[in-house]
Amino acid sequence: MAMSLGSGGGQNASMNVTPLIDVLLVLLIIFMVIQPTTTHGLDALVPQPPPPNQPQQTDINRTIVVQVIDKGPGNQPALKINTDDQSWGGLQDRLTDIFKTRAEKVMFVKGDDNVPFADVATVIDIAHAAGVDKVGLMTAKVEAGQ
Repeated sequence: MAMSLGSGGGQNASMNVTPLIDVLLVLLIIFMVIQPTTTHGLDALVPQPPPPNQPQQTDINRTIVVQVIDKGPGNQPALKINTDDQSWGGLQDRLTDIFKTRAEKVMFVKGDDNVPFADVATVIDIAHAAGVDKVGLMTAKVEAGQ
């Protein structure tokens, strides 16, 4: 910082940057405080493949997988609960019947590659309305154990 002592021949135009730095530090602190620390989105639960040296044990009555199957462009996707065909209108009632006696309310959704995610999100919303606590998303890689 420059400082003028005495009459050196006129005005000296030196800028004092201390208030500018103070303002910048205050703004930095304000932006750090208001920065959100949590992310918002859908919780995803991914099924883990079994260890390779153990025989695979499947409990068909325990695991519920809702499949969203592509029927081509312009058609509404078809639904299956495990291996049973299901209509869109009766999905919530069927899921309510399945999960009303269960303590562990976990379900998986598997969508075809060409199905819009909006249809998968609709199935997730219907599942939450039916009382399902956790909804996991299945992909082809997870199913193959990769």
